[in-house]
Amino acid sequence: MQISKNISLKPYNTFGIDVLANHFVTVSSINELKTVLKLKDYPNKFVLGGGSNMLLTKNIEALVIHVNLKGISIISEDENTATIKVNAGENWHEFVLWSLKHDFGGLENLSLIPGNVGTAPIQNIGAYGVELKDSFVSCEGLCIETHKIKTFSKTDCDFGYRNSIFKQQEKGKYVIVSVTFKLSKKAHQLNINYGSIASQLELMNISNPTIQDVSKAVIAIRESKLPNPKDIGNSGSFFKNPIITKTHYLDLVNNFPEIPSYVISENEVKIPAGWLIEKAGFKGKCFGNYGVHKKQALVLVNYSDADGSNILKLSKLIQKTVKRLFNISIEAEVNIL
Repeated sequence: MQISKNISLKPYNTFGIDVLANHFVTVSSINELKTVLKLKDYPNKFVLGGGSNMLLTKNIEALVIHVNLKGISIISEDENTATIKVNAGENWHEFVLWSLKHDFGGLENLSLIPGNVGTAPIQNIGAYGVELKDSFVSCEGLCIETHKIKTFSKTDCDFGYRNSIFKQQEKGKYVIVSVTFKLSKKAHQLNINYGSIASQLELMNISNPTIQDVSKAVIAIRESKLPNPKDIGNSGSFFKNPIITKTHYLDLVNNFPEIPSYVISENEVKIPAGWLIEKAGFKGKCFGNYGVHKKQALVLVNYSDADGSNILKLSKLIQKTVKRLFNISIEAEVNIL
């Protein structure tokens, strides 16, 4: 464990934004993490996981702690389920592939989501009708102030749409060091009715899909719509899909009869933010070395050495335009730093 000075964070964020960390250290164990958190010479500390859900707009004037805790273990199992503990530094997609290799079901719809396991509960990652909370049992968080580990149950985490206690009252107070899941071993409950999974399976000539088939379909869909961060810097979906009242939705239908929607409750409707952004004219729009992806309007991209502050300005322009056209406020899903 070594603390370095003036380290570029470009390799540590999927947007590929080149900002500097005053000081930087990688920790590979809970004891190392505790040791670093106790360092009084660095009063300002910033915890960094997979760097997939952030937009860096300036240098980080702090000690950046890169959490690299590794390990996956089966802690219990019975005839129907397996309970798996995963350390925070494991890559999320690699963990999904591990679960599929063992024929454990529940995470297949969450294939190819960027980032690490430790940051997944913070925003309750989700895709194609499935959310992390659906298979979540608990997570362990190391309190930054007391350096003690606390276990958070599903109820404790207060999961919502791209939301949790770690984005609200406990924001910045804990470092998640492990997450525990309960996955199915047989009689897997497939969720193929959301988005285009069913049609993709049909294209693949699969009529009786396995969890592995569903994962392959999701991967194919995501790769056809979303840029690989290794090729084009991005953080996946930049905005949350807004939820509006049914009354508001019905008013919009009068002017935009083709508007897509998902019923949330008797009085609430979810509108795809990507459709709103595309309808506002931003899909594929390029502003030099950054812009909006040509295949998915939800994705803001860094084509080459873009400044994070310019991408932030673009996001605010999109929000302002969508609000003006549809009277809908769309909220950024990524953390702005």
